[in-house]
Amino acid sequence: MSNARAQLTDWIDAHFDAQIAFLQQVIQVPTDTPPGNNAPHADAVADLLQGFGWHAEKHVVPQQTVTDYGMESITNLIVRRPYLAGGPTVALNAHGDVVPPGDGWTFPPYGGVIDNGHIYGRAAAVSKCDFATYIFAARALEALGVPLRGNLELHFTYDEEFGGLLGPGWLLEQKLTKPDFVIAAGFSYNIITAHNACLQLEITVHGKAGHGSMPETGHDALQAANKILSAIYAQLPGLKKIKSAVPGIDSPTMLVGRIDGGTNTNVVPGKVVMKMDRRMIPEENPVEVEAQVRAMIEAAVQGEPGIRIEIKRLLLSHALRPLPGSEQLVAKLQKNALEVIGETIPAQGTPLYADARLYGEHGIPAVLYGAGPRTVPESNAKKADERLELEDLRKATKVVALTLLDFFAA
Repeated sequence: MSNARAQLTDWIDAHFDAQIAFLQQVIQVPTDTPPGNNAPHADAVADLLQGFGWHAEKHVVPQQTVTDYGMESITNLIVRRPYLAGGPTVALNAHGDVVPPGDGWTFPPYGGVIDNGHIYGRAAAVSKCDFATYIFAARALEALGVPLRGNLELHFTYDEEFGGLLGPGWLLEQKLTKPDFVIAAGFSYNIITAHNACLQLEITVHGKAGHGSMPETGHDALQAANKILSAIYAQLPGLKKIKSAVPGIDSPTMLVGRIDGGTNTNVVPGKVVMKMDRRMIPEENPVEVEAQVRAMIEAAVQGEPGIRIEIKRLLLSHALRPLPGSEQLVAKLQKNALEVIGETIPAQGTPLYADARLYGEHGIPAVLYGAGPRTVPESNAKKADERLELEDLRKATKVVALTLLDFFAA
């Protein structure tokens, strides 16, 4: 390892306690989405960065836009670190919004408690941890005091759980950024180069309420909804037969994740609302898939007396696919992971979907890499007792810092 590279990793070791303390502070400000009141977290992060002598630009999404979207407040942050002219612009992106904690926690979900080499808390692994990964990787880089060429940007955004359109999507649409490369939040032992697309629909079944003693006076929306459910789940064996050629991605999936309806036990249900999720492998065409799903739903209740349905698109997230330039990101990250972790980490796809696709839609090569375990289940991400092994945070920070040095070294 060269002197500069050794100095860089030594700096991370020397400041690791400070990095853990920073991550605890980032975890301790709640960002449950919904309801999505996330501006206070952005303000807190900006204040912490000011303590490092950094300025975070606050880009407030207009209130009416946020309200119409179903959230309460969004302030996205961009930290720009300009170096000498002549190098690339590399952006690091992590999101601060999280799903609500839910039940079953052993540790307080917003405590940032350290126990047996792990830090616990909602977003400890996805993806407030990478606020700490990216900030301390960048601080280590700049602490070297060597000439650097290019521009580093840190994007801290607050709309991943609702689809990212008011997070990275909004920053890009407003032309507030256009980096050459992006590394987005991920895990320490693999590099994600592709991910699934996702279609989410809200299906409202309208019937007519009636007295439970005289069900013939109503039109049962739940019976009609059951026909739609049966049609959806009848598709699953066929979807399992469709296989992706992308390593790490298997088959399309489809499920109904939420059902609300009815008035009372003794009333014919007059209205039922279902929310469904259809994951698409990168080879599928989202427009065609949406048309097929809508046609299937409509056919399931066609001819049902007194039944009317509405289908509303909640989300259409496109797939992430490798773009020219992605191979540079992969090569540098793999080289540095081999040096730090001691193994060649794979570059593969994931069935999840993430904000990184939005950079890809603007022609910007992006991969996912950050702090986390080998698999999502190990982290308890989006479940009780979400956690991150602290050594994985240390390793990922070193890998990212060395990769930044490869990009910016003059």
